[in-house]
Amino acid sequence: MQYWLFKTEPEECSIEDFAKAPTEAIVWEGVRNYQARNFLRDQVKTGDLVFIYHSSCKDIGIAGIAEVVQSSYADPSQFNSQSPYFDAKSTGTKAPWVAVNLRFVEKFPQLLSLDKLKQSTKLEQLPLVKKGNRLSVMPVSSAEWQHIITMSKDKGAQ
Repeated sequence: MQYWLFKTEPEECSIEDFAKAPTEAIVWEGVRNYQARNFLRDQVKTGDLVFIYHSSCKDIGIAGIAEVVQSSYADPSQFNSQSPYFDAKSTGTKAPWVAVNLRFVEKFPQLLSLDKLKQSTKLEQLPLVKKGNRLSVMPVSSAEWQHIITMSKDKGAQ
């Protein structure tokens, strides 16, 4: 099993959306960066765990955990002309973008803020806290995962 961090805008796909349908698989679609796509396509597998990270909002940080329940397949949004993720160059035989399905595991008692994550010396190698890293899908080491889990249980985490 591997560990990941997926960024999302809460109005699009938040940890609350997962919590409202805890047994349902939710399509994680719309990734349009090649490096992030390559992680989804080549490395993210069924059974992997994912931190759900809220970005581009007032309260930025890790909100909870989801599990990958279906590994990569052609992202349906690339074919949908009504989708903001539509890609006119995508066809049935040339579909560069992939999606995965996730299912709810846990919502943190409180958001684990980016500022708090940046303060931890144990997370200095986490791509999220490095300057200039804007990937929406990124790996998290086992040690980083465990440390973040510990931080999430700290009442002063935010």
